[in-house]
Amino acid sequence: MGRIIGLLIVNFVLCLICFIAYSSQIFIIWPWYGSEISVELLTLLVPFNLFVGLLLWNYYLCVNTDPGTVPDGWRPDTHSDGFEVKKLTGTPRYCRMCEKYKPPRSHHCRQCNRCVLRMDHHCPWINNCVGHFNHGHFIRFLFFVDISCAYHILMVTRRVMDAMSNTYWDVPSTREFIMIVLNYVACLPVLLAVGGFSIYHFNALLSNTTTIERWEKDKAATMVRRGKISEIKFPYNLGRRRNIEAVLGKNPSMWCCPTRPPGSGLKYELSNKDGSTVSWPPRDPEQHKPDNYDHLKSSDPWTYGNDTLNPSLQPTNSYRRRISSKSRDSCIPHDRVPPYHPDYSKGETYQPVDDDDEDSLVSSSGELSDDDMPLGHDRVRRGSEGYEVRPVSREQMLRQYLESVGEDYDRYIKYIPQPDSQSETEEDGPTTATIAISS
Repeated sequence: MGRIIGLLIVNFVLCLICFIAYSSQIFIIWPWYGSEISVELLTLLVPFNLFVGLLLWNYYLCVNTDPGTVPDGWRPDTHSDGFEVKKLTGTPRYCRMCEKYKPPRSHHCRQCNRCVLRMDHHCPWINNCVGHFNHGHFIRFLFFVDISCAYHILMVTRRVMDAMSNTYWDVPSTREFIMIVLNYVACLPVLLAVGGFSIYHFNALLSNTTTIERWEKDKAATMVRRGKISEIKFPYNLGRRRNIEAVLGKNPSMWCCPTRPPGSGLKYELSNKDGSTVSWPPRDPEQHKPDNYDHLKSSDPWTYGNDTLNPSLQPTNSYRRRISSKSRDSCIPHDRVPPYHPDYSKGETYQPVDDDDEDSLVSSSGELSDDDMPLGHDRVRRGSEGYEVRPVSREQMLRQYLESVGEDYDRYIKYIPQPDSQSETEEDGPTTATIAISS
């Protein structure tokens, strides 16, 4: 569906260009010169048709020229000068959706579903991305749109002024008057819209900046203003003359002619030769996350494809246990033991114990001593992950407590009342539980 809409938009643009260019010549200028070919008529229309021809040619190249994609199997050369990867950012740029490394200044286009070299933006009016290989055609297309529309407005306005200054017999006909109005309505909005758009892109051309990079520069300026990062220099600004040559070619006489842009789109010259520039685009320190794009190619899950250990692989079980216990125990104050425990004391809160404190309870033999063993637990074993304990019942807890204070557990006899029949309950009343102490 998107492809059909794109083709409809391209055909609409072509129809609009042809209507503005040729309706004015056929229905306005040709009758004005008496429908006769003359030198003055050719002098007026030949330059206009030349501009329209260059406009259509560059529009065709914008639509049909591949802006450039990352070659299959391309990998950054980290030992070569002029690359953004490694030398500036410290890590190769990688596209998760294309599963390819990204050259400098390239970005992923969601409409085209691919990474575009030196991507400027995705333009719906050409149904294509503006990238490395068609950026020059796009700049020339905007330039010739401005020139052709301005020439068209001046040409039609001259016809209107001539009709207003002459006698009544030279008044435009009804058809000519309608076409004059339609040409103004069609051409003026295009001139204003494309003119403002052209100023934006011509200014970006002078600074060798794409639309995406201008957004990145605005974001960097905001972070500098907020004090998050120090002010940095845009690494691709080579000066106005060299910036234009990087897109339109080194020969100024060919800047208005469709030519192949210089370079392969995989490498760009930097403004600094010493390589001291920091990474671009600058990353927000608060949102920076390390990028690990290396895929596991080995059968061993603990190594990378180059058979080396993962430097980020660290034991985190004890750390997570300590963090979770601290956050849980520190946020919710509670008693050290439950109220039914013999050692319960009101107001005595629980103090979390770190893994280091747990390790201090372990004797040199690797087991906990009897004095340091937590009350209410049985020692099972001590391993590399801590000691394992089993919960005990309340009866066992009471037995341990009585034995620790020198009392005999069998001295205390607990009588549990048996359920009485309904008749005995009605005659004798409720029965209560009693506890007898044997002497």
